[in-house]
Amino acid sequence: MNRVRRIRVVVTVGFLLILTHVVSAQERPAGPPLPSVALPAELDRVLRDYERLWKGRDPAGLAALFTSDGMALQSGRPPARGRTAIAEAYRSAGGELRLRALAFATDDSLGYIIGGYRYDAETEDVGKFVLALRRRAQEPWLIAADIDNSNRRPGPPPGA
Repeated sequence: MNRVRRIRVVVTVGFLLILTHVVSAQERPAGPPLPSVALPAELDRVLRDYERLWKGRDPAGLAALFTSDGMALQSGRPPARGRTAIAEAYRSAGGELRLRALAFATDDSLGYIIGGYRYDAETEDVGKFVLALRRRAQEPWLIAADIDNSNRRPGPPPGA
C-alpha cells in the first residue's frame, strides 16, 4: 500500500473512532433507530461469518476473519493486535449476536462497515461498531480493525 493510501486509511479510521465516541457521548432523546442498509454479498459475508463464529464460541475462527496485523478495539478493554491476541480477546465470546449495517463504503482494497449490534432476544441495538476492512486483489475482505462500544452509559467510577 502506498504512503498516500496509508495516510488516508489512518485518517479515515481515526475519524470513525472520533465519530463513534462523539455519537456515544452525546445526550440525545431516544428516537427511532437508524435504518439498516443492504450490503453487497462480499461484505455481508463478513458480518454473517462473524455472527456464526461468535455464536459457535470460536475465538480462533473469529481471529481468522482479521488481517494478520488486525486490531480488536473493544469497549472497556485494551487494544488487541494480531490474530493470537484477538483470539485471546474473544476467548469468552459466545451466544446469539445480531449485526446490522448502517453504512458502508469500499474503494479498491479498503472499505468499512458501520453498524449496530444486539444479543439474544433484544429488539434494539445495544451497541455500535465500525469494521475497517482491507483486501488484496480478488481475495475476500478481512477485518483490519473492529471498533465497538456500548450504547449504555457506564455507571460512575468506583469511589465516586
